Amino acid sequence: MHEVLERYEPIVDEFDAFAAAIERPLGKTVRVNTIKADVDRVREAFDEAGIDAEPTDWNPELLAVDTDGPGATWPAFHGWIHTQEAVSTLPPIALDPDPSDTVWDACAAPGSKTTQLAATMDDRGRIVANDRNMGRLSALRFNAERLGVTNAVVTNRDARNYSLDPLEVDAFDAALVDAPCSGEGTLRKNPAALETWSEGFLTDVSGVQTDILRRAIQATRPGGRVVYSTCTYAPEENEAVLDAVLEQEACRIVEQELPLESRPGVTEWQGDSFDPSVERAARVYPHLNDTGGFFLATLEVGR
Repeated sequence: MHEVLERYEPIVDEFDAFAAAIERPLGKTVRVNTIKADVDRVREAFDEAGIDAEPTDWNPELLAVDTDGPGATWPAFHGWIHTQEAVSTLPPIALDPDPSDTVWDACAAPGSKTTQLAATMDDRGRIVANDRNMGRLSALRFNAERLGVTNAVVTNRDARNYSLDPLEVDAFDAALVDAPCSGEGTLRKNPAALETWSEGFLTDVSGVQTDILRRAIQATRPGGRVVYSTCTYAPEENEAVLDAVLEQEACRIVEQELPLESRPGVTEWQGDSFDPSVERAARVYPHLNDTGGFFLATLEVGR
């Protein structure tokens, strides 16, 4: 158990199971890209390659595979699948955009959730996939092209002050903020994730997260939905960010239906109290579904 994670013992009821799960390696999963293929076709291709691929209990388009390198298989080369961690599929499921929507993916690279949104929308409507890190945009573009996505445009801007003017769009119908974070929930696949962790970093990154989420709320039409997600357990990056945005912007946290077991958001942390509605957020812990760790909340724009 990494010493950083011991700080969460007061808010994780099953802490021993939580700690034990983090020590276990994370299994490999792939998402079937329904723009190009279906589950049966992909499973047949894996079977011919001698690779077992079984649908997960909660998402038939997410396959658990018994190979360490699914990205080097023919289904991957053909764009039939995308290697994606199971919990990473939750934000697009929660956002559930309509095929006619214009959607903003504020922190899109390397494109796992962008391409999942495109498949959800039947490659229709429009996705504005943004990332401020130019180096990561090549991966986003590569994945979009490999998976046959045609409804996405890619931009390279700071999401905190993103302008809609060049897009000739008055407002987005929906937005996803899968924010940069401390990455605590990725330890099962990346044991080195917390080598540079510090409380100072939490302070800095939570400010960035708050500003991006505020801009997403401002840029989305009244009645539109915004999903905020991170792969961290830190309330500073999760509930505290939501609490700050609720005070500053016209929005509310709404109930969300997720296919995985989760725990509600916490309303108190280290002497701070948060808006009671943060309980509608979801904390996904590794021991609940044998996944990585995750946090997400769905907000509706307008009071």
